Order: sequence, then structure tokens, then C-alpha cells
Amino acid sequence: MMLGGLLFALCFAPLVAVIGCLVVRRPRFCEALNLLASAISFACTLPLPFLVDGRATLFWGDYVIIDRASAWIILCTSIVYFLASIYAIGYMRLLKEDERLSGFYALFAGFGLTILVAPLMNSVGIYWIAIELTTLVSTFLVAFERVPESMEAAWKYIIIVSAGISLALLGTVLLYWAGSFVLGPTYQMTWAVLAGAAPKMNHVLLTLAFLLLLVGFGTKVGLAPMHTWLPDAHSESPAPVSAMLSGALLNTAMIGIVRFLGITKDANLGRLPQLALVAFGALSLLIGALFIVRQQGIKRLMAYSSIEHMGVIALGFGFAGPLGVGGALYHMLNHSLNKSLMFFGAGNMMRAYGTKEIKNITRVNTHFPVQGALWLAGAVAITGAPPFGLFLSEFNIMRAGLTPSFAWAVYVMAILLIVIFIGFMNHFRAMYYAPASTGPTPNAKMSVWCAVPMWLALVPLLVFGLWLPADIWTYLTSIAQSLSPGVP
Repeated sequence: MMLGGLLFALCFAPLVAVIGCLVVRRPRFCEALNLLASAISFACTLPLPFLVDGRATLFWGDYVIIDRASAWIILCTSIVYFLASIYAIGYMRLLKEDERLSGFYALFAGFGLTILVAPLMNSVGIYWIAIELTTLVSTFLVAFERVPESMEAAWKYIIIVSAGISLALLGTVLLYWAGSFVLGPTYQMTWAVLAGAAPKMNHVLLTLAFLLLLVGFGTKVGLAPMHTWLPDAHSESPAPVSAMLSGALLNTAMIGIVRFLGITKDANLGRLPQLALVAFGALSLLIGALFIVRQQGIKRLMAYSSIEHMGVIALGFGFAGPLGVGGALYHMLNHSLNKSLMFFGAGNMMRAYGTKEIKNITRVNTHFPVQGALWLAGAVAITGAPPFGLFLSEFNIMRAGLTPSFAWAVYVMAILLIVIFIGFMNHFRAMYYAPASTGPTPNAKMSVWCAVPMWLALVPLLVFGLWLPADIWTYLTSIAQSLSPGVP
């Protein structure tokens, strides 16, 4: 009963915020209401991992599922929603768009609602609908600033992602068809039902369905080569929206791919599904590394970093086993915290200097000693360097891949991570320690609303790098069996 109440509250709070922002169109009221909704959702998700045991619990006619995997994903999502809601108060005031803020916060709370609900969907078809809803809501947020670049990014986002989701729909239809030969012409298409029927499904149909689903939902995740929407959408959105897109939305789509991967393992399809996911992960790392080294825009730098880290997470799930799955899930949490910090810092510098170009952002450490130090620490962390959480998760993922089948991917990952570290830190060296240029000087002061969420993201990121609680690791590795049946 308590579990059901928490799930209801964490979804009901942002829904109330949507309605409240549409009815009471006062900017300060709307920002406070959205912040309250995000705080309630975050508070409701905190106890979920402790309340969920090894078995899935179903609610509301078996349409809602809460298990350890979905509890972890919505925990990561609620953290980003809460931090981004704090940051949005300070950032959105800088835009001086008070008359439009009620619409922004209605959409922002609606976006938070959709990405919290999607991982809880037990029906594969409804999960697809929930993922599509995240696209529809977030498209308007991407275009919020109404400049040509943001409008173009929004069109690119909805066209490419919708094309990918259409492939995912085709894969879902093929999956249903494969199941109909076992379960009959009509059946309840839940994760458990499909997993139970998988061993008897036609292997060719199931393989084709998985590849379509991987490409379709992989487009939403931003895996290369379906990633082309992501740099534009993430770089042209308001900074709190960029944090939500990168730190929360991508995880919501990734968990669907992983659940489908578990079904293929039940069907004993061999290594092909894993190999396909690993290949997409390695290619994403390669694309991320190449564009990070040559990047000129500060938010596009963060966007290509998201592609890189989704590739790392894909590698972890593709390697499978307790180390791979546990490392990938831990990476999701650390990436959610770290990428929020990085987009917050990028938004601050972009508004302070009045530019998106890296070459025009100089002497950050001199002009912003505190926020600059936080942002620089986040930059070290996002490259996977110690002593931050991403180092531990990447290390465990690499350990998981040291098998005859996937050792090549570990070597590729290691080399590309070194390239990414050098390229990323070279950009920050230019912004912090290069001689001052004739470019713009900062002309805006960042409020406490813009600084507090950076602290709230960095502190746990450092703690999780220095100390990985045994209970958390046990929790994460226990998910490996449910998501990867038959894997030791």
C-alpha cells in the first residue's frame, strides 16, 4: 500500500504543477509550484529502492510495474528533475521572458511527468506511447527561445526521433506477431508475458524485432549513427532542459532496450543481440571522441559527451553479467549528476559571457572562482577521471568486457576515453588558463539558484567516487539477473 501511494504521489505532483501553471499564470508562482512538485517526486523516489524486493510489483490493472530496475531509473530521473527545477529559477529569470514562464514551467513539469512515468509502464505498447509523449512535450521546450537555431533544432529533433520511434513501433508489432504463434492472436503484451513466451518464439522474427527496437529506441537514446538530433537539441535548449534531456530522458529510453535484450536472452538467441548493442556503444564512443576533440560550441561539447556516455552505458549492458549491468546502472546515476552539473555550468557561462563559442569564454577561474571551480571539477569527472563516480562505473564496465567475445571493445573504449580526456580538458584549459582575448567579458552575475544545484550534483559525485556502499552495489548487481536471465 505504501509503495502504491509513493508511485501515485511522485506522478501526481508534476501533474498538479502542469494544471496549476496553466491556470495561475504568474511566473513566481509557477516556478515555486514546479520546484515543489520536483521535490515531492524526489522525496517519493528515495525510499523506493529500499521497498522493492527481487520481484516485480504490479499496480492498477497490471499496467504499472515497479521492480529494482525501474526504481533505479526513476530515482536517477527524479534527481535531475529536482536539480534542474532549482537551477531553472535562476536561469530562466535571466532570459527576461516572464510573460512566457507559466507555459515553460507547465511544459517542464509535463516533461518531468512523462519521463517519470515511462519506466513504470508494464505494457510494451504503452511504454512506446510514453516514450513518444516525452518527445512531443520536450519538442516545445527545445524551441522555447524561438530563435532560428532552436526552431531548427526542434524540427530536427521531432523528425529524426519520430522516425526512430516508428521503427520501434514496427519492431513492437513484429514482437507481438512472434508472440502470437505461442500465445494466440490476442494476449497481454507485458514484459513478463513476453519473457515467458520467448523460448518458443520464432528466432528470426524475434531477432529482426529486436534489431528494429534497438535502432528505434537507440535513436531516442542518441546512439550513433542515429545521434544527429542530439547535439542540436541539447545545445539549443535552455540549460535546465538540456540537463533533463541528457541526464534523464536518455536513461528512460535505454531501459527499454535493456528489457528487450533480456527477452532475447530468454529466447537463447546467442550473442548477436549483445554484439549489436556493443557495436552501437563502441561507435557512439568513437563519434563522441572525434567531435569532442574538434568542438567549438560549449553546449555542443556537452551534447557529444552525452553520446559518449550513452555508448559507455550500452557497452556495459552489452557486456552483461553483474559487473556490466551493475556498472552501467551506476554509470547512469553518476552521469545524471555529472551532466546536470556540466549543463548548469555551461548555461551560466553562456549567459555571463553572452556567447556559446568556447574561444570567447576566457579566464573563467578569475571571473567566477567558486562556480568556475565547480564546473572544472565536473569537467574532470565527466572524462571518467578519478576520484569521481564515473571512474568507478567505467572501470567495472571495462572489467566486465574482458572476455574473448568483447575484449576488442574494451581496448577501443580505453583508447577513446584517453582521447576524450585530452580533448575535453584542452577545451577547459583554453577557457580557464589561456591568455585573455579580445572577446566578450562577463556582464552578468549568477544568482544562488544557479550555484546551489551545482554543489548538490558535485558532492555526491565525489562521494560515489571515493566510497561505493556495498548495499548499493549488491542492489545493482541483483538487477543483472532480472535484466539478463541466464547470465552468471
